[in-house]
Amino acid sequence: MPGKRAAGVSRRGQRPLRRPRPPRRLHILGFLSGRPTPHKMKDTAMSERNPMDKNTTSRQRALVVGLGISGITSALRLHRAGWDVVVLEKAPERRRGGYFLALFGAGLAAAERLGFADAVSNRVAPESVSYDVDRTGRRRRGVGYADVFPGSRLTVRGDIEDAAFTALPDEVEIRYSTVPVALDQYLDGVDVEIRDLTTETTTVERFDLVVGADGLRSTVRRLAFEPEPSPIRRLNYMIAVYGLPEPVPGYRPQDGLTMAEAGRSVWVFPFADRPPSVLFSYRTDDVDAEFTRPAIDSLRAAYGAEPTGSTLGWLLDQFEKAPDHLFDSTEQVHLDHWYRGRVVLVGDAAWCLTLYSGMGASAGLAGADLLGTMLERHPHDVPRALQDWEAHLRPFIDYHLGSGVSQRGFLTPGNRAELLLRSVMIRLGRLPIAGRLLAKTRAKSTRMKSLDIAAAAA
Repeated sequence: MPGKRAAGVSRRGQRPLRRPRPPRRLHILGFLSGRPTPHKMKDTAMSERNPMDKNTTSRQRALVVGLGISGITSALRLHRAGWDVVVLEKAPERRRGGYFLALFGAGLAAAERLGFADAVSNRVAPESVSYDVDRTGRRRRGVGYADVFPGSRLTVRGDIEDAAFTALPDEVEIRYSTVPVALDQYLDGVDVEIRDLTTETTTVERFDLVVGADGLRSTVRRLAFEPEPSPIRRLNYMIAVYGLPEPVPGYRPQDGLTMAEAGRSVWVFPFADRPPSVLFSYRTDDVDAEFTRPAIDSLRAAYGAEPTGSTLGWLLDQFEKAPDHLFDSTEQVHLDHWYRGRVVLVGDAAWCLTLYSGMGASAGLAGADLLGTMLERHPHDVPRALQDWEAHLRPFIDYHLGSGVSQRGFLTPGNRAELLLRSVMIRLGRLPIAGRLLAKTRAKSTRMKSLDIAAAAA
């Protein structure tokens, strides 16, 4: 696997990246509202621009912002489609590790086509047993990972990123400690002002396509889609995730645990080859207030003043001791369109399904794969390719945005009524006839999670 590279060096060995001389800035705003149409962009002839703006190769040039799952996969797929690709990453090096996630058929199909599915391990613990537990220590057979996310591969974010990154060809240029600071759109390209955070210098480069894969709080979305109102919608739930150093006392390494109460829950997910991971999830009426104090203080307040019991108390203590953790609010992104002219958003920057859907990684992989398919179909008409890409992908994403809300009640009941409904559904699921009926109601969800969206659009 390729090693880490310092900021400002390319994948091709350790030579410095080629930095173009700064061209004369072209000031124009494009695509401020509505579906992109040609009359909203300046049609500037090449003769009117600085000659340095002109590409010296017949291959089209794409800029991908973000080196997560969606960004790496977009870069890989665009290169396969015949594009020259540059990737910008704000961090000084590639991020490592990451927490558990589910990878469904939709994402696996994309990974298989791109050649790295076999490198994504399935970490489901063999002979795993899951228990519903309460604060007093009582336990009974409960629902586990396979019940919540059936038909998926349990893995961690780092496994997918490592596999996709290893598949990247050396021709893909990666620039660390580098961010976009301005976008100027034209009919035939996008001028991007790029800042090197190490040297504090800026250059302007032209690209035929810009892909924003830079997450929930996307810089590309802000640059290309403002002044629209914020597309981020809060679900008013918080999550905290961390890895345990050892199994939960009194349980085997392959055992899973769930403690579900009104407005809060805690899940312990076991793995085949590493200690379990823990997910805290709880409802809040004031998301901003949750960030005004240490995460452990917010967790202890959310899980109440009543006695925690030995298991919950131990899990909270381990969170406080953990060397790293994720603590964040759950938010979705809702946009009328995911592209403006030659700028397109992929993954959390475009939709952010939240972990309650279980489809974040799979949708990012599928969306990136489909983007390459549409650009191959319309190699000389980027706006048409993006239009068709969104038309094919929109129903798929809209469905999973909805499931991210509906499935939240099972993972974390919002109130006593949802807690009671969850309990009834679990008990009915154990009965032969009722279980089969419930399986039929989940058939569409299973089908949508396994849909090979790029193949369906072919």
